[in-house]
Amino acid sequence: MNNSPEVSSTAQDTPSSAPQPSAFERWRRKAMLVTGLGVTDDERLEDLRQHHIRDCERKKEYLMNYSPVVVFMLKHLKASGCEVPMSNVLCAPCDMSKAGGFTPDPGAVILCAGHFFSQQHMESTITHELMHMYDHCRFKVDWANLRHHACSEIRANNLSGDCRFTRELRRGFLSFSKQHQACVRRRAVESVTANPACPNEAAAERAVNEVWESCFNDTRPFDEDHCYVSVSLVLL
Repeated sequence: MNNSPEVSSTAQDTPSSAPQPSAFERWRRKAMLVTGLGVTDDERLEDLRQHHIRDCERKKEYLMNYSPVVVFMLKHLKASGCEVPMSNVLCAPCDMSKAGGFTPDPGAVILCAGHFFSQQHMESTITHELMHMYDHCRFKVDWANLRHHACSEIRANNLSGDCRFTRELRRGFLSFSKQHQACVRRRAVESVTANPACPNEAAAERAVNEVWESCFNDTRPFDEDHCYVSVSLVLL
């Protein structure tokens, strides 16, 4: 038996009587946040965080609907039995060391709001993390196994666009000989080194070297969709 007091339908249907701020008040509040007059540093920081999250959500929604490579990955994840709803790609504040991440359980992609310098940067980050999700779904990756982790990192860096020439130039790496392979290897070693199951960088390098040839040449799901080959080559 429910002993809680009943709420009348009249009370439920009555809109809140709290007055809404006028356009002038909203403008005044925004001006205070921009100038810092009359607000605390914490309030300004929180306003900036919320702005970054809103901007991230807007761009994420666009890419999940219209980016050829992101839509392609979402299609193949669904075909593999791992459909990714919009709510499983989250925009959130992060530290400055990364742009995104993947959590195997419950299967979510994290986008670090405010860390993207272009829409293309966000696109390659989403693609990178969806590649991890695809590997986890289809190949049952054991992320504590350094060889498994290394293989997925090699594939994600190779196929997402993370190692395109312009991205490497922005990071301060310039090479005209095997630049792409060097980037894929370096970033894979960095990621595996950060794995809690990895004792040191030498172990990460060993794991990457052991699986390099087979995993670098594994371009699934791109090689399974012949209609997409020309698009993927342009993106990479």
